[in-house]
Amino acid sequence: MLQTTLNNGHSMPMLGLGVSGMYGADAVRAIRSALTIGYRLIDTAAMYDNEAAVGRAVRESGIGRAEIFVTTKVKDTYQGYDSTIRAFEESLNRINCGYIDLYLLHWPSRSHRREMWRAMETLHQQGRIRSIGVCNYPIPLLEEFQDYADIVPAVNQVEFSPYLYSEDLLRYCQGQGIQLQAYSPLTQGKRLDDPRLIATAIKYGKTPAQIMLRWILHHGVSAIPKSNNVRRLRENLDIFDFDLLPEDLARLDGFHEGLRIFDDPMNYI
Repeated sequence: MLQTTLNNGHSMPMLGLGVSGMYGADAVRAIRSALTIGYRLIDTAAMYDNEAAVGRAVRESGIGRAEIFVTTKVKDTYQGYDSTIRAFEESLNRINCGYIDLYLLHWPSRSHRREMWRAMETLHQQGRIRSIGVCNYPIPLLEEFQDYADIVPAVNQVEFSPYLYSEDLLRYCQGQGIQLQAYSPLTQGKRLDDPRLIATAIKYGKTPAQIMLRWILHHGVSAIPKSNNVRRLRENLDIFDFDLLPEDLARLDGFHEGLRIFDDPMNYI
């Protein structure tokens, strides 16, 4: 599995599994299947209500804990310093796998960003979290860190795909040593029938989803596609045996149309 080294020296797989919308025994089965196939990054969140299932799947997988990278996130309703500390304690207990590899602020708070990040730094400095980061932070909110942060976020997880090619944000994060990570990298299927994408997939003998994921990785962005279907899990992982030609990369860059599945983070400024 292709790895990236975060700005604090820890390694993270570039491709992982997002698990929103998976619950209970079904979630455990899907995650265990993914781990068996070769996934080593599992991305959950308190608001997904499946942290316990993630922890159970990891414990039952038979794979050493150190080989699996577990991400979770602060629930939006936990605002402020003390609430963020409490949110972490609750997530850690639910996952019950010893430690959390990456802890993220799920959405930017309109009024408590500084104290929430200070809580994240405290947890990191105490050695209770290996890496800390954010989700859905546009450039203006990332620039704020220069005013109050002692630790630069290791990861910024955002909506990102060929149809939402946030090039300025990517370049900014690269310049600051922040790893950009893509959620909804396959546009939740909304553009998989694009004839231009299908033509590129035929050219490489791959599927449209594989072309999109490969494009993302070519740009140095991590991706966490979601699926509980074993065939699609295998398909999403089978993207390391080819490279996109420069002209095809440029063509996919041109697919950008500002497509968002979720809310625009700029609304939180």
